[in-house]
Amino acid sequence: MSAEFEHERPGRVREPPERTHERHELLCISRSFAPETTPTGIRAGKLLERLAERWQITLLTEARDVERSNRMRVCNVASRRPSRLLATLRRLHMDKLLELAIWPDDSVFWVLPAILAGRRLLKDRRPKAILVFMMPYSSGLIGLALARLSGLPLILNLDDSPTCTDMHPSFPSRLHYRLAKWLEDLYVRRADAVIYVSQTNLELVRARVAEDLAEKLHLVRYGADAGDFHARSQEPGRFEIVYVGAMSGWWTLIKRDAPPPGLLRRLYERWLALGRHTLTELDTLSASPAIVGQALLQAVAEHPEWQGQVGMIVYDSSYPRELVTRALSSGGVEQVVGVHDAVAHEQVAEILARADLLFLTLPRRVDRSRGGRISAKTYEYLMTDRPILAALPQGENHDYLSDKPGVWLTDPDDVEGMRKVIVELAAAKLAGEQQRFARERLHEQISYDARAAELEAAIAAGIDHARRRRDGR
Repeated sequence: MSAEFEHERPGRVREPPERTHERHELLCISRSFAPETTPTGIRAGKLLERLAERWQITLLTEARDVERSNRMRVCNVASRRPSRLLATLRRLHMDKLLELAIWPDDSVFWVLPAILAGRRLLKDRRPKAILVFMMPYSSGLIGLALARLSGLPLILNLDDSPTCTDMHPSFPSRLHYRLAKWLEDLYVRRADAVIYVSQTNLELVRARVAEDLAEKLHLVRYGADAGDFHARSQEPGRFEIVYVGAMSGWWTLIKRDAPPPGLLRRLYERWLALGRHTLTELDTLSASPAIVGQALLQAVAEHPEWQGQVGMIVYDSSYPRELVTRALSSGGVEQVVGVHDAVAHEQVAEILARADLLFLTLPRRVDRSRGGRISAKTYEYLMTDRPILAALPQGENHDYLSDKPGVWLTDPDDVEGMRKVIVELAAAKLAGEQQRFARERLHEQISYDARAAELEAAIAAGIDHARRRRDGR
């Protein structure tokens, strides 16, 4: 980020050296924030960096080490999470009790401290509106409380829907699912504008809420910065597929070939599954390196001269190294798939620009139904000129990429389809014909400059809705 930030002791804010009185004030709440590398933290950082050019922003966050700036006040508030108690319960394998008792999510322990700090901020200054970035979903409760105390317009950026079945295919109980649906509907009723990153999820909510609430729903997708992505030369004599992000399915790979569990383990697994309410079943194996790894093995078997020249690297694995090594071995793909530890977000653009092929996958939906999730890395990939292999189920992400240049679409479990793409592109690269695709016409559309303009339009609509609400119209 080009902007710098400043923070003081928890709950206290210092005036920036240069205060611009002409700019309206905006109170922003985001539990995660750059330099943290959560999708919400990155998104909030990118958008607020641009909003700070026209708004005087006060940020309420739990994130530490936020960069210093004279364009944004930062109030850092710590959570009151009972860490020792939670750790003890997890060591005693009582996770099920925790997921039943803690709602909406474990960020709920940040809600009260943030509300108290927010009240102090509201007394100190008079913002024009309150903007909340979620996930996690508990942050919306802070916005509801502060909006009720102040009467200010409330804009909630929900990102992925609490009822998105790609993100939440099952719930601890049927009651928890009903609560998630109730909470999302409450947010739509109480807020003056609600922002989604997926058109599919937005439409699902629009279909179930009252007609007069539908106007509150806005689409502001994730984005990327073109300036972060510069063309890089690829390593000659090697074809490398790159995936950046935390893949799933590692435990599925290990369990697939593991011996049957003992009686105690089976009883424990039944206890964990007891009462769970499942909306859809996801095939996590298809979101692991196993499928594309098999496609790589078949490609190398077809072209033995490619041995050691064609492979895949997964960056940003947050799983223990021993677990990943076991999973790759269980899947039989350790010869063609390597895994690196987590990388800083500022390194991602350079890694993507060096790749010969970018890989994107989401879990297959067992019932083959449509999903609403769209990966944030979709937009980063499109900022490059690299070919993209997108192994996606039918749904939002698949539809979004279907007409984009240099994108090959397959099902998440289509080994043969992936093999064909790998052979085609690897043969071209190793013959000295590196594939590149001009996507400049997309860059302005998916840039964070455009996303910030869309967010400002949603904020303006929320402020106008609050005004009409107060006027009884």
